[in-house]
Parts: sequence; structure tokens; C-alpha cells
Amino acid sequence: MNAAPNPLGIHALVWAGDTSDVAVERAVRETADVGFDLLELSLHDLEHLDVARTRRLLEDVGLGVACSRGLTFDADVSSDDMAVVRRGVELLSASLEATIGLGGKVFTGALYSALGKYPRPVTAVGRANAVSVIRDLAAEAAKHGVTLGLEICNRYETNVVNTAREALALADDIGASNVMIHLDTYHMNIEEDDFMRPVHEVGDRLGYVHIGENHRGHLGSGHLDLTGFFHALADVDYRGPITFESFSSQVVAEGLSNDLAIWRDLWADGRELAEHAHAYLTTLLTVSRGVAA
Repeated sequence: MNAAPNPLGIHALVWAGDTSDVAVERAVRETADVGFDLLELSLHDLEHLDVARTRRLLEDVGLGVACSRGLTFDADVSSDDMAVVRRGVELLSASLEATIGLGGKVFTGALYSALGKYPRPVTAVGRANAVSVIRDLAAEAAKHGVTLGLEICNRYETNVVNTAREALALADDIGASNVMIHLDTYHMNIEEDDFMRPVHEVGDRLGYVHIGENHRGHLGSGHLDLTGFFHALADVDYRGPITFESFSSQVVAEGLSNDLAIWRDLWADGRELAEHAHAYLTTLLTVSRGVAA
């Protein structure tokens, strides 16, 4: 599929808005047909996901898998309310179990908080709760060779981790070798000073990358310095997955689409979007690695 040093992935929500059998089968088939190496499955619809069947589908076409999720406000491990924290623990545990069942080695996302706008900064107690929960989750994940990712999200989607430096501090406090940093260009555009310094600061602790335009549309149609970002990835010799992420309310279910604030659709044809993204990412990898060499 991909001769580049990084596995290229695509988010399943480009293809389908849920994890029903029909939706998953389409996502797997289309991902393999376009030439990606990895499919990222969001576990927001976990109760409908047939884990064993999905694993067979992935293995049949030779696709890798990564899993991701954010939490909800009634199951938030950064809450001061321990009943809410316990519900978050249950969601994370079930999601890790699904990741293992799928054969995945990466479970990432906003594992440390709900995904949504908070009315105030995180409290010291809430942050400590998140640290404790993820430390325990990492210990369980390590038994199965799974790495946890701390995805850095913008201020409108979490109050715990908004920058690479904050993610590094959280990872340091968790203190687990299988907890890595997950950069996302969409969020970086809002929170970081540029697209190169955070990559250099994270360095070899970078374990997963999301590529998305500033408006969630076609790569190259926005204003992000993706060329500079890929040069920085080459600088630190990043060899992990690079996954394209984009959302349209014509695909994503209404509830999640509203959570992600998809008020306008920049695309309707997931196949065309994916083919463009694959070509664009392949070119960026080739050029950046060539310059770095």
C-alpha cells in the first residue's frame, strides 16, 4: 500500500457515522481500496460495534487499526465528582478492551476529559483524578502491548490539555512509558504558536498524528502550514501513524456532528476526499523526507 516510512491512516467517520456492521464493512473496504494502511475507529458508538467481526474484516484486507474516543460530561475522569469519574473509568476500560479485541496497539483521544466546552478551568482535584485514572489504564494497556495517546485538543473541546507542553506535563505526571503524545494539526492551528516547535518539543514522545485542515475540509484548501509540519516530523524522524481526519454532517450522526460543531459541510463525497488526502499526504511525506535527507 504505502512505501513511505509512516503508516497512512484515515478516520472511519469519513466513510460512515456509526459502527454498525454495514458501516464498518464499508469503512474497511473503502480504506483498503484507496490504499491507506490503517483505519481509525472512533469508539463513541461502541455498543453497536461487533469487535470480532470487525477484526476479521481488517485482517482480511491487511489493514491496521487504531482506536480513539473522547469522554462525556457524565463520565468525565477530570471531574471532581467521583461518581462521574467512575463512569469515565468504565468507558475507558470498555474501550481499551475493544481496542485489544480488534488487535489494535493504539488507543488515543481525549482520554483525560469530556469532549466539549467547559465553563471553567480544570481544578487541581480534577486533573489529579485524570492522572490517576490514566495511570491505571496505562498499566492495564501495557499488559497487552497497547500504547495510550494523549490527544491535544483546543480550548473549546477540553480544559485539561490544549498545548504540547501541557500534554508533556500530563504524561510526565502519569509516568507510564506506554503513554505518548498525539498531535492534531486542526487543534494546533488554534492553540500553538507555529507548526514546527511543538513537534520538536515532543520529539520521540510523539506517537500519533492527526492531519486535518483548519476548516476540516480538503487538505491544501485551508491555510495550515502542513509543509512545515511535515518537515518537523522529518526532523524528529517520526515513524508513527499519520491519519487524515475530516467530518461532514452528511456522514456523521447528528449527535456527534453537533458535538464537533459541524455547522457547514465542506464535502459530501468521502471517496473523493479520501483519494485526494492519500495523494496529498504521500506527496508531503516524499518531499519532506527528501529535504531532510
